[in-house]
Amino acid sequence: METTLMPTQIEITRAGQDNHVAVVWFNRPDNMNALTKIMEAELRDAFATLDQDESVRVIILTGKGRAFCAGMDIAELEILPPGDIRAAQWMRPYDMNSRADYQSRYSYFPAVRKPVISAINGAAAGLGLVFALYSDIRFASDKALFSTAFAKRGLIAEHGIAWMLPRVVGPGHAADMLFSARKVSAEEALAMRLVERLVPAERLMEETIAYANDLAIKVSPRSVKVMKQQLGAVPFQSLTEAIALANREMFDSIQSEDFKEGVAHFVERRPAQFTGS
Repeated sequence: METTLMPTQIEITRAGQDNHVAVVWFNRPDNMNALTKIMEAELRDAFATLDQDESVRVIILTGKGRAFCAGMDIAELEILPPGDIRAAQWMRPYDMNSRADYQSRYSYFPAVRKPVISAINGAAAGLGLVFALYSDIRFASDKALFSTAFAKRGLIAEHGIAWMLPRVVGPGHAADMLFSARKVSAEEALAMRLVERLVPAERLMEETIAYANDLAIKVSPRSVKVMKQQLGAVPFQSLTEAIALANREMFDSIQSEDFKEGVAHFVERRPAQFTGS
């Protein structure tokens, strides 16, 4: 596995065939990867860089040590001025070609063109849970724990979690998690569909990388990119609008090189060699 270090609090490694999989690590293990402004800025910069790197086809987000991300570092939370939540530096668009819904401080994950998989290795609380929810797919260690945490800090359902959480687990489970701020085990998270797969802790990264590698080499990167855009648009569309968009995208996909390769490798019974074009 090839390693590249970001400046301080985020680390990026590459994995999978031809290094098509990028693994982004929260890298404050002694602090349970609690979020700081530095980490927040580096995370966004890392995603923006990987989004533009055509050699990257899938991004995995995970944490060093025993936690995924335990939320905002309490030391920074206590000193944040009231205006910080709306400061211009956090409100700049991620990608002007994406929906406005996916341009805010933490909601930019759906605007990333590549699939984002959270490999939740431990505690995912507060903003850590927000990051997991904005990911496309969630794999969890059997040692993972989940909590909204906000109500126990005198806070509210922040950064769109009141919109995202019910979409993932349903309104009843969402209300329970938000109101009580209780800890939810990995097994319960799987039962309520908060995560898609539960994996023994020692195999979490191995299985997540294997799944990501399959996405990177066995299916069309172009298809996945378009499908991610479709899934991101659906919450704001009628069925008629979703069908119309699909028809436009189908017309373009049939003319793509990946479509030609998709047919060729099937007919010739060989591994696919998709280029994403």
